[in-house]
Parts: sequence; C-alpha cells; structure tokens
Amino acid sequence: MAQGLSSQDSIKGGRNGNVTFNYKQLIIPTVLVGYGIIGMENKNLKDLNLEINEEVTENIDRKISVDDFSQYVPALAVYGLNLGGIKGKNNLRDRSIIFATSYLIMGSTVYALKKTTHVLRPDGSSNNSFPSGHTATAFAGAEFLWQEYKDVSIWYGISGYIVATGTGFFRIYNNRHWLTDVTMGAGIGILSTKVAYWIFPYINNKIFKSNKNNSSVMVAPFYNGRQMGLGMILNLH
Repeated sequence: MAQGLSSQDSIKGGRNGNVTFNYKQLIIPTVLVGYGIIGMENKNLKDLNLEINEEVTENIDRKISVDDFSQYVPALAVYGLNLGGIKGKNNLRDRSIIFATSYLIMGSTVYALKKTTHVLRPDGSSNNSFPSGHTATAFAGAEFLWQEYKDVSIWYGISGYIVATGTGFFRIYNNRHWLTDVTMGAGIGILSTKVAYWIFPYINNKIFKSNKNNSSVMVAPFYNGRQMGLGMILNLH
C-alpha cells in the first residue's frame, strides 16, 4: 500500500541519485526567512534592529568594504577547487546549470522584495534595504559549495558558510542593512540553491536534454566600475 512521505522521508532524483530532498533541510532557512518577515512588523525585533544600529554608528567609525568581494567567494571556490583538480559532486556543465538556476531564483526574489517592501536602509541612502542582496548571494554560494564538496570534506562547506556569515556581519557593520535584512537574505540564498538542486533533474531532462553532448559553460567574475558580479555563458550548440 502506498504511503505518504513523513518528515523522515526523502525524494531522490537526478543522475546517480545525487539530488535529495529532505524536509529537515528546510528548517534553518525557513527560520531565517520567518525571522526576517516577522521582524518587519514585530516591535521587539524592530527595537533590536535599532539597538544594533546604534552600536554600529556610535562605536564604529571606519567601514570595511570586504563584503563587496566576499559575497562571491563561496561560489567561486567551487570552480577554483575544480580547477585545482578536486572534483565535486557534479561535472562542470551540471553544476553550472544548477548555479545559474540558483542565482536566477535568488536574484529575482531579492529584486521583487526590494521593489515591494521599500524598507529604508540604516544609513538612509535608499528604500531598498530588505532583504540583503549581498547576504543572499553569499549564502546561495555557500550552499552551492556545501552541496558540491561536503562529501569530499565537510570543511569546504563549513568554510563557505563562515565566509557567508561574515558577509552578513559586514553588511550590518557597514551600516547598510538591518539584522532582519541579513537573516532574510541568508534564508533566501540557502533556499534558492536547495531548490536549484531539487529541480535540476527536471531542468536537465526537459530543457538541456538534447544538448548534453554539445554544451559548454563558462563562469567568470565581472566589474563595470561600479558593480561586481558573476557572469555565465552557456553554449548549447
């Protein structure tokens, strides 16, 4: 007799069964997202935002812009390790499709929320504080690094999350975001990459199936004088 899935069950798919969904994986990112959402209206969490901001503005005089660069480090580490001969879970093509899917989900979610919530930044510079895009980018990359290399060494994944956490910290340190912005960004980043792995078998089979033998991928950072980012080219001929 068929039975429903419990919280202990998982759904596996993809090549070699390397994509696994488990409900427990939703706990941490859901808590982070929940904190961010509740914090927009909850007085106690708003007061905590203000207390942290007061500490930042009163006791920290010098800003450190390392977060503009560190947000990309976890994702770039995946390709750096591969170039160094350390193979991860997926080949270059497959991981790049997953990576692009993750960034599409993360970027569109962050953009939509910024445009609809209109939260003022701590420094008063603009009304697009919620959620933190830097933090979302860093945590999406950290989960990407975790998924690709946790079976090689758990320390690869842990190091990615340390860098991502540091990125979130410096967004607050530099007076650019509230704590609720950072927690929401972290949750979105983690969920975006998890979803990208879960739906990869469908994307691979339905969209890229006919191009498996003739596709190539190139990923590279870019800088236009004002913004940094990661660019990706998929050659599907």
